[in-house]
Amino acid sequence: MSEILTQEPGLQVGYLEGVAISHTGYQKSAIAQQDKFTKAQAAMEGFLASHPNDPYVCSKLGALYVKIGKIVEGIKLLAQGVANCEEEYETLYELYYHLGIAYSRLQNSKNAIAHYDAAVKLPIYPILKLGAYNNLGNLLKATGDLNGAKTAYEATIKIDSSFVPGYYNLGMTLKEMSLFKDAILAYQKAIELNPKYADAYQNLGVLLLKLGYVKDSLVSFKKAIALHEEQQNPEEAKRLRQGLKEMGLLR
Repeated sequence: MSEILTQEPGLQVGYLEGVAISHTGYQKSAIAQQDKFTKAQAAMEGFLASHPNDPYVCSKLGALYVKIGKIVEGIKLLAQGVANCEEEYETLYELYYHLGIAYSRLQNSKNAIAHYDAAVKLPIYPILKLGAYNNLGNLLKATGDLNGAKTAYEATIKIDSSFVPGYYNLGMTLKEMSLFKDAILAYQKAIELNPKYADAYQNLGVLLLKLGYVKDSLVSFKKAIALHEEQQNPEEAKRLRQGLKEMGLLR
């Protein structure tokens, strides 16, 4: 392991939800990043050849495979790491976490949920489980298990009371459960922590309007429109403004 750390002291493997399309592939920074991945992959593959059952390398290399699109190879390596990881709970968490990501990429929600669930049950520091709980909540919500999603999101804000996505996601879930007043409180907390959260203002406006608080809803909607415009999202601002006009709420 020391060989890898020596060659790649700043190695980090992460995952970003969502898709962004931008012509940045030929920028120097993008080429350098790709070169970094290539070097990291080569270094870890070399180490793995002589240490095939090292769970830490299985975790890092498996996660890298998933990140660059070699998902089947990544899953195989991550599963190999799980099979050889006994009481190294932090490493085991990473293995389960990245298996959750891999199966999510394959749109296999059942397996993704199972691996995130295994990750959050491990005896490690709660703050380390934040990502798994949030991703678990997203999957449970998407599959219709609103109670399970609610529990997962509540766990995120119990772990970190300043975790803005946890409040927002909880608000979305409570809204779907028709627990509108609780959802409003969750959105308001997200806004308190991040006053520039356009989507939170927008969803708060929807609920306030639904409950008959028209003036308050307009204040929230107008704030959402202003933030969308400020944050270079003019199409959403235009769509929201047009919707309010059609309802007779905005001139």
